Amino acid sequence: MNYIDGQLVQAVSGGWLDNYNPAEGKVYGQIADSDERDVNGAVEAAKKAFPHWSQRPVQERSALLIKIAEGIEREFELLAKAESEDNGKPHKLARAVDIPRAAANMRFYATAILHFESQAYHTDQLALNYTVRTPVGVVGCISPWNLPLYLFTWKVAPALAAGCTVVAKPSELTPMTAYLFSKICMEAGLPAGVLNIVHGLGPKAGQAITGHKDVHAVSFTGGTATGKRIAATAAPMFKKLSLELGGKNPNIIFADCDLEQAVSVSIHSSFSNQGEICLCGSRILVERPLYDRFVTEFVARAQKLVVGDPAEEGTRVGAMVSEAHMEKVLSYIALAKEEGGEIVTGGERVAVPGRCKNGYFVAPTVVLGLGPQCRTNQEEIFGPVVTIMPFDSEEEAVGFANGTAYGLSATVWTENLKRAHRVAHQLKSGIVWVNCWLLRDLRTPFGGMKQSGVGREGGWEALRFFTEQKNICIKL
Repeated sequence: MNYIDGQLVQAVSGGWLDNYNPAEGKVYGQIADSDERDVNGAVEAAKKAFPHWSQRPVQERSALLIKIAEGIEREFELLAKAESEDNGKPHKLARAVDIPRAAANMRFYATAILHFESQAYHTDQLALNYTVRTPVGVVGCISPWNLPLYLFTWKVAPALAAGCTVVAKPSELTPMTAYLFSKICMEAGLPAGVLNIVHGLGPKAGQAITGHKDVHAVSFTGGTATGKRIAATAAPMFKKLSLELGGKNPNIIFADCDLEQAVSVSIHSSFSNQGEICLCGSRILVERPLYDRFVTEFVARAQKLVVGDPAEEGTRVGAMVSEAHMEKVLSYIALAKEEGGEIVTGGERVAVPGRCKNGYFVAPTVVLGLGPQCRTNQEEIFGPVVTIMPFDSEEEAVGFANGTAYGLSATVWTENLKRAHRVAHQLKSGIVWVNCWLLRDLRTPFGGMKQSGVGREGGWEALRFFTEQKNICIKL
């Protein structure tokens, strides 16, 4: 059900959408099929709540966000189970990453607003200039299905902390944790209308949020094609816009690396969350002297990854989020073969026995022998499929790495400190990890270059995005 003006309500149309458990390939619930009428109601509630919420002392806003974080921690197991059932990811992964980071998002912004800075300048004894930031108003937050609660709170937390009121739309493929989150907000005493959650399809509910005249900023995470449509709607209306989009991320392995660490972390960065993370290193570039050793070890470890029931403790790779997405991933594997690639492991749908016999599982897949310009190496697959290519020089590695339309993240493995800095500065990526992957400090900005997005999220950047800046000059 939708969460509008502090209440759980049906969609105005009375319609419902089936919600599938991807591990079982069957319907396990239904969500509201919302449209423009529901969005209008949510925006009106947010507008009504804005004056009081935006003027509420930051200490009070902080305390409420802390209570929501505590609610996430209190309902930890329920949320982890719901995320696994909704998304198909291993339950163990939801417990280790998604739910803890969702609580951390709420806590970080709850405390960050207590220390938000301002600037003042004394101008030649003639005037005092100072800068203030005020919440932008009603904002739209549209989050994806791959890390449902983690990325939902990644947007909602800074918006609420900044004093904005929110109309949010989680993915229709993974609605359950957002629904449970609405209950946590009600229990925490969040005032009615401050946060509104509208479920439904992107073309109906998401587009209505983006195009609403009283939604002053839109933060979106998802595919590049959808991001273009959102930009086309929002830009002529001069809305503030943050787009965190796709990636085709390079993972560069130099011959002087710590091989054990490089292989171990690269397995994780390739296949974690079934490869359904925008930051996954889907293109592995290996310096030629190390290429054969790396491939041998990487393939051997990929073959040992357990694909299975997400509820089982030993499962490392769960189900694709939907049947349609599974078919998309399998179509790219077929394309890789057409382009001359050699599938050295994986490459097929996996039959998991028992309750998951109809689930949407794909084996971890490694492709060799493809050039950097083929479609397999240029287009985002968003599944457990990686290509491995050799390179002969630092310049060639940087050229391969930068040779796509994307620029979200990159990883560099080397023990040479000068090379690490040199290569990192040349890479056209919004974030570069050196000898690690997915280490995040919430104080730092996050976002991509090129078609991986515009704007920055995370840390102070997110709080700035949800505010408007005003300079006040007083003559002395």
